[in-house]
Amino acid sequence: MARNEGRHRIARRTKIATGVFALAIAAGALVVNVTAGSPGEAKADGADKSLFVDITTVKANVAKPQPGRGASKGTFTVNCGKNENGHFNPDNFIAQPGVRNGAQHLHDYVGNLSTNADSNNKSLQAAGTTCRNGDKSAYFWPVVRIDTEDEEEAEKENPKAENPDPQREQAKKADQVARVECPDVASQLPEEVPAAAEQEVGRELDALDAQSAQADKDMAAAEARGANGSAEKAVLDPLKDKRDASIKKINDTIAKNGGKAELDAADLKDCAVKDKKKGKNGIDNGDENSQGADAAAKLPPANPDNELPGNDGVIQRPQNVELTFQGSTASKVRAMPKFLRVLYGDAKVTTNGPKNARVSWTCTGFEDRLIDKYPICPEGSKVKRIHTFPSCWDGKNIDSANHRTHIVFPDANGKCGNGFSAVPQLRVSLTYNIPRAIQLAGQYKVDAFPEEKHNPASDHDDFANVMSQCIMSRVVNCINKGRTCRE
Repeated sequence: MARNEGRHRIARRTKIATGVFALAIAAGALVVNVTAGSPGEAKADGADKSLFVDITTVKANVAKPQPGRGASKGTFTVNCGKNENGHFNPDNFIAQPGVRNGAQHLHDYVGNLSTNADSNNKSLQAAGTTCRNGDKSAYFWPVVRIDTEDEEEAEKENPKAENPDPQREQAKKADQVARVECPDVASQLPEEVPAAAEQEVGRELDALDAQSAQADKDMAAAEARGANGSAEKAVLDPLKDKRDASIKKINDTIAKNGGKAELDAADLKDCAVKDKKKGKNGIDNGDENSQGADAAAKLPPANPDNELPGNDGVIQRPQNVELTFQGSTASKVRAMPKFLRVLYGDAKVTTNGPKNARVSWTCTGFEDRLIDKYPICPEGSKVKRIHTFPSCWDGKNIDSANHRTHIVFPDANGKCGNGFSAVPQLRVSLTYNIPRAIQLAGQYKVDAFPEEKHNPASDHDDFANVMSQCIMSRVVNCINKGRTCRE
């Protein structure tokens, strides 16, 4: 293994050390300096050693419901890299929109390149992505660090975390102009689009996205001229006609190839200009920007090396990141709407209790057992986090006040409750090459809110769907037809 594979060193503050010894890691020719600081210092900065468990002593505990007759058995995996570009920040635009450093711990990002506290639907849509297939969705989770209390400086060949300020300015600017909002069409498609119709339907879904994007530019230009009131009808009426034509073409294509045409153009063709009273997450949050500035002013900032109080050490870039959407064991799935927000786990489990916490930790080769402790893996096995998201959507909302009630987990049999429909279930798997000596010494930890003290049960993950309707349609078709797809 190359010297720096899987790791991203961030320069850290010097700590008082009373002794130093070296651990030679033969496989990577990597030398890690470990110091024995005072017990108080170690406990304050690292995770308590009682939170580490030998995975081989844990019994299998992962129960998977058997697929029913109507199950959707396919999978769709998207390749978004491993954050090679160094996109880190301590923000969370879903849970704490507008609050810089609102998470008080560092997030690791793949997918959307602009994700930060000020992100909104328009800025996310306008940004680039690390995903190979063009998926602009935001995927992010707290980083894992090795904390050996050494004094060595950052390795110069590793890239620094990017400065988030340009992206924040982009988000702020994007939210200052009108945004045309249109009903999501992909989520209203039949469960199975005939194979012969998939390509043409995909083209029309892309056309619908392009139509609304152009209308948004036209409205922004009109707003800049001060003519937004009179321009609204001039922009939205032609848009309605274009959408009507595309929706009818989708219906005709599906019907011509033996499917059932179900799209109601009367309900789907009308668009509107964004309600300025709505917050960045699509719900009414009042004066969000002001709240965010007030909250951020009370938080200790990250230092120039992206270390925060209680969260320091060497960031471990995952050796492998797998983003897979899977089906339902009880039914077919329908498309997620664009900009749907979904949370996994609870970052404040100590404060909030275990209701929303999820067990996430395991080792490669032991995925049939998940624990809420840090695993110690046997030789040849690697530390792994598995985050399986809720997947029963209420069919209406892209977010909710607590960011949870609009999309929930299926029951033990894989079924969604009344009023909820199955959508593709995101499963994020993160594998880390953490030396076993570091595991045995209890010297790795997940970033967390200060009050969590690196509690592994506080592990969590966030997702915002910014896939084009065409990509989302491919996800649904792949899953519902039992395929194994990778893009």
